[in-house]
Amino acid sequence: MIQGKVVYITGGSKGIGYGIAEQLLAEGAIVYITARSEDGVNKAINQLSKIEGGKVAGHVCDVRSLDNQTEVVNAIIAAEGKLDVVVANAGVGHFASIEEMSVGQWHEMIDINLTGVFNTIKASVDALKESKGYFMTIASLAGTNFFAKGSGYNASKFGLVGFTQSVMLDLRQYGIKVTTIMPGSVSTYFNNRTPQESEGWKIQIEDLGQIVSDLLKMHPRTLPSKIEVRPAMPPSK
Repeated sequence: MIQGKVVYITGGSKGIGYGIAEQLLAEGAIVYITARSEDGVNKAINQLSKIEGGKVAGHVCDVRSLDNQTEVVNAIIAAEGKLDVVVANAGVGHFASIEEMSVGQWHEMIDINLTGVFNTIKASVDALKESKGYFMTIASLAGTNFFAKGSGYNASKFGLVGFTQSVMLDLRQYGIKVTTIMPGSVSTYFNNRTPQESEGWKIQIEDLGQIVSDLLKMHPRTLPSKIEVRPAMPPSK
């Protein structure tokens, strides 16, 4: 049952986070999104508020700051009295050989993709204990499949997969479910690109929204702790 659940989604102003917000709003959830850009948050809220069924609000937040995330969670609890679902989605990617990758690019990926998720669960774990809630991370198949020019991104996503699986073992004793979702090729605005009509074969953001919805409806006794998601029919090479 998703109706009335209070959901916090990081990086929810576009891409996968936006698609998850769309799906849960349509099913009656109360959704809070965050992003680093005030303009991005406002634009997303303007669009998401047109969806009938739930309620949406947003905050500007840098996931690299534990204080920022704690402020957001406290604001959600003050407004709604609870927090049921947290989706740690915010991420960034820089792709270059190890000779070409800058120190700044390395730190941005580790700080957002990995430490940012640490901050997300640290800020929300007490609330999730109260609600016996659900914590999800959006990782990547890059968290299990390494590739050239992916050293920083691979490191952050391999780390995220391991982190999430360990957190799952830590928190299930409290009735908190923890899942990491690992998509392959997704048609999004990730890494400042624009989705193309020719990308219909790729995973779409609404597909990942459906996966999150399905997870929330699963019987409490069962936990898919790690989900790999691939396009069903990629183009022939």
